[in-house]
Amino acid sequence: QVQLVESGGGLVQAGGSLRLSCAASGGTFSTYTMGWFRQAPGKEREFVGAISWLGGRPSYGDSAKGRFSISRDNAKNMVYLQMNTLKPDDTAVYYCAAKVRFSDRFDYWGQGTQVTVSS
Repeated sequence: QVQLVESGGGLVQAGGSLRLSCAASGGTFSTYTMGWFRQAPGKEREFVGAISWLGGRPSYGDSAKGRFSISRDNAKNMVYLQMNTLKPDDTAVYYCAAKVRFSDRFDYWGQGTQVTVSS
């Protein structure tokens, strides 16, 4: 069973930065596509971005393009979300997720970490 634990959330002022981390255990991390999602109160879950098991160029949702960056460290079983130029609209619970090879959906999810951006 894969376990994902997010950390790094908190309160930040608009224009600031945060780096979220996600620690994975219980599986073969290097074979998973890793993704970040977020959900704000009263809104649907939103895709933030993902990075394949091969690494390479991540994909991003529209709200993240140009401001957020995803990276991974397979040696440490970690994936990161660097968020810059944060806006109040970025306030949400951020979730890390893992998709096993050949799966068509994200199979494992973390508990989430709260990010609050004040104006």
